[in-house]
Amino acid sequence: MESQTHRQTWKTFLAFAIIYLVWGSTFLAIRVGVREVPPLILAAMRFLAAGLVLYGWMAARGERSPNQRQWLSALLLAILIFLFDYGLLFWAERRVPSGLAAVMMATIPVFTALAEIVFLRTQKLTVRLALALMLGVGGVAVLTSSSVRLGGAPIDRLGAVALIVGAISWSAASILSRKLPLPESKGMSSGAQMLVGGVLLALAAAARGEFRSFQPAAVSQGAWLALAYLIVAGSIVGFTAYVWLIHRESPTKVGTYAYVNPLVAVVLGYFWGREALGLRTILGTLFILVSVLMVITMKRAKTSVPAPEAKD
Repeated sequence: MESQTHRQTWKTFLAFAIIYLVWGSTFLAIRVGVREVPPLILAAMRFLAAGLVLYGWMAARGERSPNQRQWLSALLLAILIFLFDYGLLFWAERRVPSGLAAVMMATIPVFTALAEIVFLRTQKLTVRLALALMLGVGGVAVLTSSSVRLGGAPIDRLGAVALIVGAISWSAASILSRKLPLPESKGMSSGAQMLVGGVLLALAAAARGEFRSFQPAAVSQGAWLALAYLIVAGSIVGFTAYVWLIHRESPTKVGTYAYVNPLVAVVLGYFWGREALGLRTILGTLFILVSVLMVITMKRAKTSVPAPEAKD
């Protein structure tokens, strides 16, 4: 019995390490990949491959394929999550350091809370929540404003706008996913969404003319390894760990990845990506992560909203 408990503890520790470290490191892997591979092509390859593996794995285990209504739901979510959120993230990482991209994407719970206040009316604007929202907006302002004298250049405005639009898109998807008809199996649902998302990203890449300039033979081994890491570790292994945890730990505990991932991304970006880490980055990151922590803990305590969707 003691051996079984010890084994369970070890598995839990490993699963948390995966969603903290692996998901946090995917931002640097994206940065490495988009230096040589057009961003939408890279995103399309990642999610087509991961979607095929996950969908095939679920089908082999006997899970039912989505019906017509569920495929339509998967299409809508794929547009919001993969085409807009991930497409804009991959595109922005050619202009914004990986660590700061992760920090900007950490605003997703803040925008979700705002949507719940304004549109769903499932959350009340308390003093604590108002303070959390102001901290989040303040963090974004610190990172992007040229009028704030904190040393170091503000991040690229266009890249920042793309990341914010992506975060809002993901927030909309997380709200819609609670109401749309989707397969009961999280694995089948995610596999279907990844497949559709990969197709949409490939079509968007073709529309932008990315395939005309893409020369696979010229891509370095490092960029291909980054893509393999995103597919295997970031999507397949990371998602498996997330699903395993969400059935064994509290949503609040599992949801902590939302503010641990940006810290991991900033540290990796500094040490391995040679990205700047000045006062502006530290303060902006601190404001946003405190905001996210306040929003996530309040939502669990007040409204019992499910944990944030997996951001791999």
